[in-house]
Amino acid sequence: MLILTCPYCGVAAEETELAPGYEAHLARFGPGSSDEEFEAYMFARKNPKGVHFERWRHAFGCGKWFLAARDTATLEVFGTYPAQSKEPPAELVEKIKAKRPDWKGFK
Repeated sequence: MLILTCPYCGVAAEETELAPGYEAHLARFGPGSSDEEFEAYMFARKNPKGVHFERWRHAFGCGKWFLAARDTATLEVFGTYPAQSKEPPAELVEKIKAKRPDWKGFK
């Protein structure tokens, strides 16, 4: 079972208490965007095995959105951080690099 710790309330929540928000750190396109930009945002995403940055909502807890880094192949969770972050914290990136030397990096 996937367990993520909410960075706001500190609760280690099982995935049944969370709601997925899919990929984090995306440039979101909506009204006023071109058809190509909106299509790329909605449908044209890579989905390789490995480390992903995801959005999650603590639905049955504090209700806040947060971000998490985890490996989709092993379900290893590297950490969570506030949703307002523009990029993953440096210490989280270093933790990932230490465990996954072949990791290509953020973005």
